[in-house]
Amino acid sequence: MEGGVDTLDIGQVPTPLVYFAAHTQGTGSGVAVTGSHNPPQYNGFKMMMGGQALYGPAVQALRPAMLAPAAAPGTWGERHQLDVVPAYIERIVSDVKLARPMKIAVDCGNGVAGALAPQLFRALGCEVDELYCEVDGTFPNHHPDPAEPRNLQDLIAHVTSTDCELGLAFDGDGDRLGVVTKSGQIIWPDRQLILFARDVLARCPGATIIYDVKCSRHVGVAIEQSGGVPLMWQTGHSLVKAKLAETGAPLAGEMSGHIFFKERWYGFDDGLYTGARLLEIVSRETDASRPLEALPQALSTPELKLEMAEGEPHALIAALQQQGEFASASRLVTIDGVRAEYPDGFGLARASNTTPVVVLRFEAETEPGLARIQQEFRQQLLRLAPQAKLPF
Repeated sequence: MEGGVDTLDIGQVPTPLVYFAAHTQGTGSGVAVTGSHNPPQYNGFKMMMGGQALYGPAVQALRPAMLAPAAAPGTWGERHQLDVVPAYIERIVSDVKLARPMKIAVDCGNGVAGALAPQLFRALGCEVDELYCEVDGTFPNHHPDPAEPRNLQDLIAHVTSTDCELGLAFDGDGDRLGVVTKSGQIIWPDRQLILFARDVLARCPGATIIYDVKCSRHVGVAIEQSGGVPLMWQTGHSLVKAKLAETGAPLAGEMSGHIFFKERWYGFDDGLYTGARLLEIVSRETDASRPLEALPQALSTPELKLEMAEGEPHALIAALQQQGEFASASRLVTIDGVRAEYPDGFGLARASNTTPVVVLRFEAETEPGLARIQQEFRQQLLRLAPQAKLPF
């Protein structure tokens, strides 16, 4: 405002509503003040300008202007308050149609999604059991990060012990989704993406579907089998969002839980809308868990982290890309770290975008296959970094 910019203050809302307001109010730009799923002492900004996410070099380019002496104050911009929640709910209810009423449990982990999620799903025709939907930034019950299995245990216990059909969990700012079935099975985001890809490709045959390097190899196979074109891309929600805009793809997703619908929506990551689209699909079945548990899966490790000193992860990954020897791999993908693909699985090593760690993930059809792939990565990593304390 001091710089002469008029602002729309939409209050305390999930991050996707900032994107929604930017699209529907014609501004194309917005800022969410959020620490996302990080601990309470963290905070930050998620920014979009001209309809595009600001990240990496674009954010660094703001630094000189922020450090420069302030110009003489001109005319201040005006602040207007706007409640976008009714329009957001109305837009989703007009788009998403459940085939039948459902009963679900919703766990918001005391994140800001709790102020909206129960209301949205009731508007869609669901009976909702609320877990930790009171907004409390100290997160007194569990951390609002559905990527960690421990944060889904209360939801699993509730769904398996009540007449709820499914459980939905949201991260701290509401742009990521976690899903658990009636039997307590966690449906990880790459498997969710298979479900969404099949649905979208039924209406958009031949379309490109984007997924990140951490996703199961079953994602690419399922996209091809459904008549689509799989495109693997770098990890990072801003990177994936930019690739979606560049390619015109109707759908993109990453293992962390960011799912982007351009078909019928605006192309930004939105855990609440993603949850609605999931319910639309599974409500066509008498047993809502059946289509989820039938999705292909393999044996896989959780995300493993090799902690290193600042700067070392990128140096190690660069060396692995140049000097790594993966003789039994059928393909090496180096768009983001090293992903070695095998007939029965894959291994991945990449430098984290946010912390000084090497992120590792492995998948195979059998335990011996998983051990074999891990051993090949172990040998190559220790050859290049003999002192590394590998987490596997």
